[in-house]
Amino acid sequence: MDDALAIRDAVEKWVLYSDAGDWERFAALWHPDGWMSATWFQAPASEFVKARREGWENGVSIIHFLGAHAADIVGKRAVAQTKMTISQRAPVHGVLCDVVCTGRFYDFFEKAGDRWLMVRRQPIYEKDRMDPVDPSATVKLDPAVLAKYPEGYRHLAYLQAQVGYKPKEKGMPGLKGPEVEKLYAEGKAWLAGSEKPGVPG
Repeated sequence: MDDALAIRDAVEKWVLYSDAGDWERFAALWHPDGWMSATWFQAPASEFVKARREGWENGVSIIHFLGAHAADIVGKRAVAQTKMTISQRAPVHGVLCDVVCTGRFYDFFEKAGDRWLMVRRQPIYEKDRMDPVDPSATVKLDPAVLAKYPEGYRHLAYLQAQVGYKPKEKGMPGLKGPEVEKLYAEGKAWLAGSEKPGVPG
């Protein structure tokens, strides 16, 4: 139970430190070989921390909220799943909009000494929606652009593309399908002793 609580603590600190701009403590949550996959950025954790900080300092509004959590722990390894939402605000075709994406953080952990460090974070994108901040406003989306992205995060990707990011068009896991089944298999292999936490993309 102590290990389970420590893993949950790390997951919660990730969100709090990231959203509050506490970059030194945010960076300390990661394993030295940590990897982050997101719609807009797939890279080693050290590069992700830098990119997240630059965006935060330039006014990019991405915030997170957490829900139910469970962790499978085998020795010094663990795989944790945590229900979450990702919220981002930005102008879309001149209209200020909010996107809320619901899913799960799927995290590979390894214990180093008495600390659980994040080796890989892969969000699972289940569904999303976009709403103008002003309820009297309307925004017309390009259906061809929207259709380029998977159902689980297509509105989030649309908004991110509007502000200059290049969201990944395929390969990210959703609620169902081969991508999420591959991720689950990688999680089982990690707990069974695989050399690496899957093949993040």
